[in-house]
Amino acid sequence: MPDSDGEPRTLVDAPGVPTAPSLLDRARKASRRPVVPAWARSQRELRSTARWLSTYVGHVTAYHAIRTPWYVARLTLQAPRGTARFVAGVLRWTFDAEGEPLRQVAATREDIEEYLKLSRQRDRRVRWRTVVTVTAAIVGMATALALYVLGPPWLIALCGTMLSLALGRIGRPVGATVANRAVEVPRATVLTSDIVLRALTSLGLPAINQAQAKGSQVLSFTAPILRDGPGWVVEGDLPYGVTVTDVIDRREKLASGLRRPLGCVWPEAVPDEHTGRLRLWVGDQDMSKTRQAKWPLLDVKPLDLFKPQPFATDQRGRWVAQTLVYVSGIIGAVPRMGKTFLLRLLLLIACMDLRAEIHAYDLKGTGDLSTVGRVAHRYRAGEEGDDIAYALQDLRDLRVELRRRAKVIRELPKDLCPESKVTSPLADRRTLGLHPIVIGVDECQKWFEHPQHGAEFEEHCTDLVKRGPALGITLLLATQRPDSKSLPTGISANATVRWCLKVMGQIENDMVLGTGSHKRGIRANTLAWTDKGIAWFVGEGADARIVRTVGVDVPTADALAARIFELRKQAGRITGHALGEAPEPAASSYDLLTDVLTALPPGTSKAWSEDIVARLGELRPDVYGQWSTEQLAAAVKPYGIRTVQVWGSADGKGANRRGLRRADVLDAVTRRDGGSAAA
Repeated sequence: MPDSDGEPRTLVDAPGVPTAPSLLDRARKASRRPVVPAWARSQRELRSTARWLSTYVGHVTAYHAIRTPWYVARLTLQAPRGTARFVAGVLRWTFDAEGEPLRQVAATREDIEEYLKLSRQRDRRVRWRTVVTVTAAIVGMATALALYVLGPPWLIALCGTMLSLALGRIGRPVGATVANRAVEVPRATVLTSDIVLRALTSLGLPAINQAQAKGSQVLSFTAPILRDGPGWVVEGDLPYGVTVTDVIDRREKLASGLRRPLGCVWPEAVPDEHTGRLRLWVGDQDMSKTRQAKWPLLDVKPLDLFKPQPFATDQRGRWVAQTLVYVSGIIGAVPRMGKTFLLRLLLLIACMDLRAEIHAYDLKGTGDLSTVGRVAHRYRAGEEGDDIAYALQDLRDLRVELRRRAKVIRELPKDLCPESKVTSPLADRRTLGLHPIVIGVDECQKWFEHPQHGAEFEEHCTDLVKRGPALGITLLLATQRPDSKSLPTGISANATVRWCLKVMGQIENDMVLGTGSHKRGIRANTLAWTDKGIAWFVGEGADARIVRTVGVDVPTADALAARIFELRKQAGRITGHALGEAPEPAASSYDLLTDVLTALPPGTSKAWSEDIVARLGELRPDVYGQWSTEQLAAAVKPYGIRTVQVWGSADGKGANRRGLRRADVLDAVTRRDGGSAAA
């Protein structure tokens, strides 16, 4: 049909055309709920639940067993009162005393017919109740007499005790209990749909208010409200135009609407669903106050870092694990929120792999990582000049080790190393020297902001973050100032694992968790000051989630380190600092900028990068022998030096290629040394 302008009109909603996927299509794409719950499929969680249940039953049994004599004494003392109450109750029942008030009312109103009716009813009741009472008395007395004459002493004592306890139970004071509770179980209100809807309407979101005013659903529940661990889980679709991020922004109001502590309310998006699909978990207790299960690694047994190891629990109390090989990690938080505790925990986990070589640096200088230092290959606390020199030497040695490992991996047969990376079987072979290396740095901003060596620290760490994971080298950086200076972009952009405890704002949040995290509702700045040890965790290839890290205090950490030291000593894995050895000055110690100046041809203001690399290789073959022009450009970039187009000639022909200018290198040396002597 043509429109008013004579153009043919297209029917968008043509009759007979399917307007929605068929039932079969929807069924194929449906999410199937697991037949067996996740906790039942996990042997670790089953063992944990069994241990808790046995401990609980043992505690309750012991609690009441100790108090049993007191219970018996109390009931025995209450037995006479119970006897009187029992006899009085039997007489009241026999003579229908409960109907006396009704008969008195009928007599007061002079309702003769009603009174006679009630009296006849009483007479009938009293006759048959008297028969029952007398019969029971005769049978009971006969049974008691027979038991006294014929029964064994133990049976007489047992029956007498049971009768005395029963009469004591009857004689207890009103409102009193015989036994106290062995465990005080916190009570939580059952979460209902009305409570959830009331909370959502209290958020002040216009789209939700409009939906409520029109009588539409504020939340379309996609599943029943169910118990999920120590709490309730709600899942549903928000009104059109409302996103899960909008709800997360108003988490405090949501908690108020639910009448729950803030630490109990955790809204989150549902992975692989639209942005309006809300999953809300409401715990019975504040997450920071819930008793955490025993850490599975507290027994200190040798483990494999190439496998996930538990370090935290989620809101439901389930263990969260992470592999500490093939990754680099960043930990960010404001002071006093558990950043150092988390780094120490991760390093202790690394120490439990007896093959691992640990490098721990406490740049705060308070000795928080001294526990790890007992078994570490390299350890230093502080930021003084000798501490900086120690760390620089170690990083230079690690860069040499990185290149050695790359060569070993390259030369291994493909059947032993098909993916060109370090594996657990390769790490077991001590002759290859491919054991895991884990470097942990607390307050890493002290390195990168160093006025003289900051650029070199950045160069080393960037290379370790980019190439180290495949070669079995893990770098873990912790900082309380997650900004571009404290965490250079070359490092933050390549770290695959992030832990973000409470931070103050959006910029810090995104520096740790990745750009755009705040917009996606991953907001560590909404954590409360009481949420110590609680963090947003982004694992390799996993969605961000809230976790509560294991709180290992100093005495526990010392005990773990002592046990680890003994295990490593037995395995012959004590090296470096743990043996009291200091790093030897490396023959390949070098100053990159000075070497570049030396490699620039005399009398020239600029030169091609390929010529500089060749001269560097001649100068220090062990350091620059395999460098490419790209590596040179990346190495000088932290110093503020950029490659430029340089005109030159090769084989008698002019060419324009990338190179460096002498003036740029001299300026970098001047800035680094804080003077003009370099010029």
